[in-house]
Amino acid sequence: MAENNVAQADAGPQTNWVEVLAEKLVFLVLIGDYVRQIMRVFAATVKKPPHWSLIREQMYHIGVLSLPVVAMTGLSTGLVLATQAFFQLGDKGLTGTTGLMVAKAMITELGPVLTAFMITGRIGAAMCAELGSMRVTEQIDALETMAVDPHQYLLSPRYIAGLAMTPMLTVFSAVMGIFGGYLISVFYFKMPPTQYFDPMPVYIDYFDLFIGVTKSLIFGLSIITISCYKGMTTHGGAEGVGRSTTNSVVICYTCILFFNFFVTLGLNQLNHQMYGQ
Repeated sequence: MAENNVAQADAGPQTNWVEVLAEKLVFLVLIGDYVRQIMRVFAATVKKPPHWSLIREQMYHIGVLSLPVVAMTGLSTGLVLATQAFFQLGDKGLTGTTGLMVAKAMITELGPVLTAFMITGRIGAAMCAELGSMRVTEQIDALETMAVDPHQYLLSPRYIAGLAMTPMLTVFSAVMGIFGGYLISVFYFKMPPTQYFDPMPVYIDYFDLFIGVTKSLIFGLSIITISCYKGMTTHGGAEGVGRSTTNSVVICYTCILFFNFFVTLGLNQLNHQMYGQ
C-alpha cells in the first residue's frame, strides 16, 4: 500500500506537466489554424475576387447600419471629455485646451478603441453566430460539396468590407466626438467657438491621424478574422454557437486592448527616432 501511494505521488507532477504541455500545444495548433485560414482567404481573394454584390452587402451591414451606434458613442464620449476638462482645468485657467484634448483623445485613442468595441459587439458577434449556425447545420459542408469555396464566398467579402469600413467608422466617431465637445463647450460652458478650434491645427498633425487609421485597420482585421475563425470552427449545436460567439467577443476585446498599447508604443517610438518628436 505504501509503495502504491509513493508511485501515485511520483506520477502526479509528471501527469500535470504533460497536461500543461498538451494544452500549450493545442493553443499553438489553434494559432496555426487561425493563420492558415487567413492565408487561405487571402489566396482565394487573389485567385478569384468575390462578386461586388457580396462585398456591397457586407459593407452595408458593417458600415451603414453601424453609423447610429458609432455616432452615439462618439458624441457621448466627446461630451464627457469636454465636461471633465472644464471641471478639472477650470480653476487652473486651462479651459482653452479643451478642444485640443478632445480632438487628440478621439483621434488617437478613444475613437479607434471605442469604435472597435462597438463593431465587435454589433458585427463581430453577429458574424460569428451566423457562420457558426451555418457550420452546425452543415450549410458550409453543402457549399463545399457543390464546389463552392467558403473562404472565397463567405469570408473574403467580410474581410474586404471590414477592412474598408472600420477606418471610415473610426473617422466618423472622432468627428462626432469633436462635435460633442464643441456642443457642450460652446452652448453650455459659453466658450468662444474660435477658442475651441484654434489650437487644433497647431498641435494636431498628420501623424496623429496616421495613428488613428493604423489602429483602426489593425482592430478591424483582428475583429473580422477572429469572429470568422470562431464561427467557422463552431461545433456542438446551438450551445456551441453561443459558446463560440461569447469567446470571440472576449478574445476580440482582449486583443484590441493589447494591440492598442503595442501600436501606441511602437508608432510613437518610431516617430521619436525618425523625427525626434
